[in-house]
Formats: sequence, C-alpha cells, structure tokens
Amino acid sequence: MDKILILFSTTDGHTYSICSRIAEVLSINGLVTISNLEDCSELEIKNADKVVVGASIRYGKHNKSLFSFSQKYKSILDSKENAFFSVNAVARKPEKSDPETNPYLIKFMKQSAWQPKKLGVFAGKIDYPKYKFFDKHMIRLIMWITNGPTDINKSFEFTDWSKVDDFAKNIFH
Repeated sequence: MDKILILFSTTDGHTYSICSRIAEVLSINGLVTISNLEDCSELEIKNADKVVVGASIRYGKHNKSLFSFSQKYKSILDSKENAFFSVNAVARKPEKSDPETNPYLIKFMKQSAWQPKKLGVFAGKIDYPKYKFFDKHMIRLIMWITNGPTDINKSFEFTDWSKVDDFAKNIFH
C-alpha cells in the first residue's frame, strides 16, 4: 500500500478542506497523511511514496513558504510521484479554471524551482464573516472589480467538489 503525503499551505482553512477530500479518495489505495507544509519534516517527505501539495492564494500570491519548501525539497519531490494544486477565487471563472489558463498556477510554474508532475486548480471560498476588517474590505474590493460577490455578511464557496474528486482519482494514473 502506497504511503501518500498531502501537504497544505492555507490562509483560511479551505485548502485544508480540499486536501481532506483528496485524502478520502486516495485512502482507498494508500495510507494517507495530511500535514501543514510549514511543519513537515524532510523525513516525512522521504518516507512518502507519493506527495501532493496544495496551496491557496491571498492577494495574488502563494505563501512564500511554498517557494522555500519547493526549493529546499526539490530533489526529493522530483524523485517521487507528485502533484500540486492551487486554490484561488479566480478559478471560479470557467476560462481560468484549468492549469493551462489559471494565472496563479502559471505564475507558480514560472517562479518555482520544483516542476510538479501533475497539476490542478480549484476555485476557493470567500468567507467574509470570518475575515478581519482589512481583509474583508480588500477582498470585497477585489470581488467588486472582478464581478464577484460582495455581500460581506455571507460566505461564497466556489469549489467544484466533483472536480476535486476527479483530480484525486486520476492524480497518480
């Protein structure tokens, strides 16, 4: 049975939720561990047969820790079956919902030393009630500019869970 490590970098927790869903699907064929990318040890990565990394976007950028992680562990990641997915609100738009068309995934691939073998992109979640004052209003402004939802009293989940399931089922085939 394969040992599968799923690593996440999340701002508000939704990327972790997506990782949990992927873990459910992958647990049929392997022993799955989910870990925060920032807390993961080199030994955990070395002991895994397959590695999946998921990271969210905030204000147009992945967390800096993702890039230091991918630089530090590039050779280990390259030696294994691996995958990367990005979670962002831009992916709610059909024309920006694929690895080939999502600007944040394209930018990651240009900036990252690690070049994952499989790629995915998922629309995230806007959870206005959960945000602090600054984030709530900045994200609202961004959503207004991009014709997204702006009601700060509501949460808006854009994730296509069947797309997440399909990614998980086909990730290592």
